[in-house]
Amino acid sequence: MGYNFAYEVDKTARSTPNKVAVLCVGEDGSVQQITYDELRLASNRLARGLLGAGITKGSRVMVLLPRGIAPYIVYLALLKTGATIVPGSEMLRASDIGYRVRHATADAVIAHHELTMHVDEIRADSHSLRHFYSVGGIAQGWTALDTLTARSSDDDVEVDTDDNDIAFLSYTSGTTGGPKGVIHTYAWPREHLAIAGTYWFDAQPDDVAWATAGPGWAKWVWSPFVSILGNGATAFVYTGRFQPEGYLSLLQNHQISLLCATPTEYRLMAKVTNLSQYQLSLRSACSAGEPLNREVIDTFLREFNVTVRDGYGQTENSLLVGTLQNMEVRPGSMGKPFPGTRVAIVDDDGRELPVGEIGHIAVHKSFRTLFKGYLDDTERTKRAYRGDWYITGDKGRADEDGYIWFEGRSDDIIISAGYTIGPFEVEDALVKHPKVAECAVVASPHPERGHIVKAYVILRNPDDANDEGLVQELQEHVKEMTAPYKYPRSIVFVDSLPKTTSGKIRRIGLRQLEERTTVL
Repeated sequence: MGYNFAYEVDKTARSTPNKVAVLCVGEDGSVQQITYDELRLASNRLARGLLGAGITKGSRVMVLLPRGIAPYIVYLALLKTGATIVPGSEMLRASDIGYRVRHATADAVIAHHELTMHVDEIRADSHSLRHFYSVGGIAQGWTALDTLTARSSDDDVEVDTDDNDIAFLSYTSGTTGGPKGVIHTYAWPREHLAIAGTYWFDAQPDDVAWATAGPGWAKWVWSPFVSILGNGATAFVYTGRFQPEGYLSLLQNHQISLLCATPTEYRLMAKVTNLSQYQLSLRSACSAGEPLNREVIDTFLREFNVTVRDGYGQTENSLLVGTLQNMEVRPGSMGKPFPGTRVAIVDDDGRELPVGEIGHIAVHKSFRTLFKGYLDDTERTKRAYRGDWYITGDKGRADEDGYIWFEGRSDDIIISAGYTIGPFEVEDALVKHPKVAECAVVASPHPERGHIVKAYVILRNPDDANDEGLVQELQEHVKEMTAPYKYPRSIVFVDSLPKTTSGKIRRIGLRQLEERTTVL
């Protein structure tokens, strides 16, 4: 039998059955929790119910769930059946869901009852879907997931999975076309735990660990799910909205010992007045998504005696580079490649560059957590490599001590508050508005979010630019057409866009304009 992460978590359940696996706090202060043994039994019952309903080894199941205990049960149960999990954020809308379902040829959807309406919009065009399960409430035309467990045994499930079977099919934005389906196998969690989950995230059995990423993102699989449960720690979950003061109170009141948050969350917490009023129990803190600035690192060290350590990775791999425990922090640097990880700065031909020269941040093809390719897209997979190196799409340089410094994207991908956003998705939504003739979307520097989405829009009728409510109207339109976090926070109406001789929009010109004219 090959490696199966769910069975590894079951081992923890047998050795420490009464240990709290997930501690969940609601916005109203309500508390729910589940022990490791309760998690084992609940995922067994659900796995048996799913198997009985026809979800078996190789089935592809899209999961649309918000933060809570349910995602932990569902993910473990699906792994026990040998299925492929297609993670989906609760912020996805019908067009996003439809694309992923059709591209993945998903067999089933497990969705929170408040999200089922988005799936219903694409049912007629999604011929592979046969099973629809709702969580947390009843939805017309859906089977309540609880009914699958009502008569199920909680005996251990034994499905033989192979290391090369597809465990996770995560979608990540591209600069052109739709999102890419990133393939990770059943062996991936083992390799992730052996490297990033040990050397960087550093969860230990006694920790109450809070990784703020939400389900549906690769980062949720990395940290809240695999790195915490895989190390036998307690996962802290908060289901409310981010408020800096609220986060600090939660850290204090629940004695969180390990925090992993986005740079934006750290930046806003660091700006709270009278930070000394909060008595935190943090022994370790880390961040990923974009570079941390010195002010945040200095503030947390001064106020809470903890060093916030940076890390870098992608959906296509896992954490690759980071500042490890007891390593010298160099603010602005993402740290060093993890032990045993071959990360280098290479040129356009895949040749390693000398110290100090800017090039592509690249990962050697032998890296054990590197993805197995983009689903049904051998050409896109091939283009991601230069010789033996996978090209991340980011530019950087290495110093004489091996620290790597981020220099920017080599393509048009936008990273805003930790979210990765493809300009094509936003542009596609904008041009569907009847008043928009053409548009281009780029990243614009922002003091708190790192960058924001900015849209340059050509209107069908230039006089509509005088409508004071049009900007908000377009923003709301994008929120309805695609995930709300992608909406352009800044919109500028223009008469023309820079283009190449072949007619392609030159986003690089707009990006350079933003970098020159934006004052942080």
